[in-house]
Amino acid sequence: MKEILFKYLRKYTSFSEEEQQVIASEIQVDEYKKGSILLRQGDIPTKCYFILKGCIRQYAVDASGREVTSNFYTEEQAVVIYNEHSESKSSNYMLTCLEDCVLVVGNLATINDTYNKYPQLESMTNRMTVEIFGSVQEDFANFIASSPEERFKSLLHKRPGLIDRVPQHQLASYLGVTPESLSRIKKRISHL
Repeated sequence: MKEILFKYLRKYTSFSEEEQQVIASEIQVDEYKKGSILLRQGDIPTKCYFILKGCIRQYAVDASGREVTSNFYTEEQAVVIYNEHSESKSSNYMLTCLEDCVLVVGNLATINDTYNKYPQLESMTNRMTVEIFGSVQEDFANFIASSPEERFKSLLHKRPGLIDRVPQHQLASYLGVTPESLSRIKKRISHL
């Protein structure tokens, strides 16, 4: 599992093999069962995650009790709710494990201590954040400008395995359609 960590350390830092081993030994890696709640809506986030194995759903429950899925995170993706801009600092989202997960767990309160100890990790995090932000901006712009069928085709192209990993009603919510509409879209695309 930790080979994934080494991949990122090699890509974004110039740490020696020895330094990488030391960092990997200090990193907290935890296993979570399917259904585990990592963050509740309204709680103040204290942790960040990097997925080594598994799938996490980000969603919100609106005033009528409806769950609205805003993201799915899978292997080699970072999961963090940034809300320092919020007056209450509380999360608008829930994070739940859709599968058994193996996660690198970071403590947001001590992240600066880690960066002081290993300055290249801060640089690595910044570079990864810029890449993620650019991707999120592009995905959001494409989402707004596309039809539900185009959104589904894009998802098939960018994240083909996700469709078999998440329940249809959650996937439909993520795409902004009803489960029935998603079934019709899938049927139309399968005939192409």
